[in-house]
Parts: sequence; structure tokens; C-alpha cells
Amino acid sequence: MAEEAILGYLESRDEISDSGQFASERGLDHSEVVNVIKSLHGFRYVVAQDIKREMWMLTDEGNAYTVTGSPEVQLFLAIPPEGIPKEELQKKLDPSVFKIGSAQAAKRKWVEMGKQLVTRKIQHVEDEVKSLLLQIQDGQAINQDEIKALKARKLIVPQTWKGYSVKKGPNYAPKRKKVATDLTRENLQRGDWKELEFKEYNFSAKGLPIESGHLHPLLKARTYFHHIFLIEVAFLSLVCDRGLALGDLLGVLKEFFSRLGMSKLRFKPAYNPYTEPSMEIFSYHEGLGKWVEIGNSGMFRPEMLLPMGLPEDVRVIAWGLSLERPTMILYGIDNIRDLFGHKVDLGLIKKNSICRLGL
Repeated sequence: MAEEAILGYLESRDEISDSGQFASERGLDHSEVVNVIKSLHGFRYVVAQDIKREMWMLTDEGNAYTVTGSPEVQLFLAIPPEGIPKEELQKKLDPSVFKIGSAQAAKRKWVEMGKQLVTRKIQHVEDEVKSLLLQIQDGQAINQDEIKALKARKLIVPQTWKGYSVKKGPNYAPKRKKVATDLTRENLQRGDWKELEFKEYNFSAKGLPIESGHLHPLLKARTYFHHIFLIEVAFLSLVCDRGLALGDLLGVLKEFFSRLGMSKLRFKPAYNPYTEPSMEIFSYHEGLGKWVEIGNSGMFRPEMLLPMGLPEDVRVIAWGLSLERPTMILYGIDNIRDLFGHKVDLGLIKKNSICRLGL
């Protein structure tokens, strides 16, 4: 509707001098008119120039007074011709209305504020404050003294109004042409691409700001692993020593995962071709409500150590730990597709905790 009004107006006239006045005269929402002007300007149907005006807007308190009236008038109307006890008047009015109204009515010499009794000094008053606020609300001008008085009472605030003046552009037409945004296979097959008008690229448009500096949960978990098991320049997942037993392997694994914040562990006997005994490692996933396998481990079979020339009393414990499942448990992720892959929500990177304390 706004677009038809703008293009139709310019068909027989040279210019829309003020978008605000244009919208008001036609009962259109100015924000809708502004959006249409921006769109038409982008397609060069019109040429738009900024208009800025300093104007006054009502505060919430000012808007309230346009409905209820000013506090001084509310107080005046609450006083009967014979007067009213001060305490009774306070009960009839809102505390803020009584406080402001008493001060303003006394200042204007409308009432006599006695210690016990409040009486009128005149019989009739006009609500000038409400009238001025309504004029500002309707976009009418008032004098500087009145503005100063309303501003002092914090009933109005300055605001910059923004609009446009509009003229015909190089591509002007009474009706916008539908432009194609994509060249499709069907366009090429039918040959109608020759008659199509394509939307121009807007190389001046600003893209979304690049948000960087956030670490993916997997990178954080990898850092934890490095801090626990990285020795000099080698990432080791085995320990060899004299007299090692299965209890040593259990102790190393419990210590490792406790450093990650995973204390609920279980171990299950398993078969591995190079280790005996062997164990699968499970940790409890709070999100899934079940135990999840997170690694494998075992003690190297003696025949595997013979080619290495190790003494007979030397034992080697070893383990293989996944990175993804411990990370899922640490961050409460119940679907591995939410952790990595082409469908991962990048918001995950920003929402996960910046660090883990007490580990």
C-alpha cells in the first residue's frame, strides 16, 4: 500500500518533500513508508535524501498526564468547595500525585495548604499542562518558555526525527518490476533468461560482523588432555615400570578422568589382541542418563614385550581414550552430531563455559 502510494504520487509530481507529512496525510505508518523508500532507493526507482528535525517527545509520565490530567488539576478537583482535611485528601490521591500536585497547585496559588485543612482559593482552573502535552503529542509547536517548564518537570525529552525527501530515480516506473534473484536451470532451458531483469549485487552492504575468539569444546578438552598427559614433546598413553599391576592402571585412569571432572567411572572386562587383562572404560552421562563407553585399556601381554628387550619383571600399562565422548559428558551434549560435523550450531561455541573451575 505504501509503495503504491509513493510511486503513484511521483507519477504526476516531481517530489515528496517530507515523508512524515506524506504518511500522515494518507494515514500510513511512517516506519512502513521509510522501509519502502529505502527499498525503492536501493533499486534506484527513487532518489532519497535524509531529513532530520529536532522535536520533543513525551516521557512515560507525560503520556500518563495526557489521560489522567496533571497532578495539580487532579488535586484541585479532589478538593470540595468547603475544603477537605489534609489526611483525607492524601488517602484519595496517589502519593506521587499528592506530592507533585500540592507543590504545583500551591505555586500557582490555586489552593491553601493549611496544617489540617486544604481549601480552594479559586473556583475553576484550566489544565494547561495537559493541553500543552497533547499539542506536542500531535506534533504542534509551543513556545520556548512552555518547553522549558515541561522539560524541568521531566515530562518531555528531545529526540531527533528522521525522514526523507524523495524524487524519481533513473529506474522509476509507476509499478515495480519483479526482478529475478537467481538464474535457474529452467531459465536456461526455456531461454527466458534473455528477457529477465536480475537483481543487482549490493557491494556496499555490510555483512554480519565476524565473531571470533571462542574455542570449540573439543579444543578445550584436548587442552585438558595435554595438561594431564603431555610429557615434554610426546603425548604418552602408556606407562612402564617394574612390578606394575592392574591396580596401577585403574589408579591412572581414575586420576586422569577426575582431573577432567568425571568421577563416575566403571570398568568392564574386554578383549584386545595385544593386552591381557583388558578393560573398557565407562563414564556416566547425566544428559543421557546412562553409562557411556569413553575408552579402552589394558596391560601388555608379556610376549609383546619380549621383542623390545625389556626385563621380565617390567610391565607396561596402556590405554586409548576418545576425545569426543568425554567432551560430550563434560558439556552435557547428548548427540555427537551436536558436537561436530556440518550441522553443528555455531552458537555452541559461544554458549559453552569459558573455563572449568576446581578440576
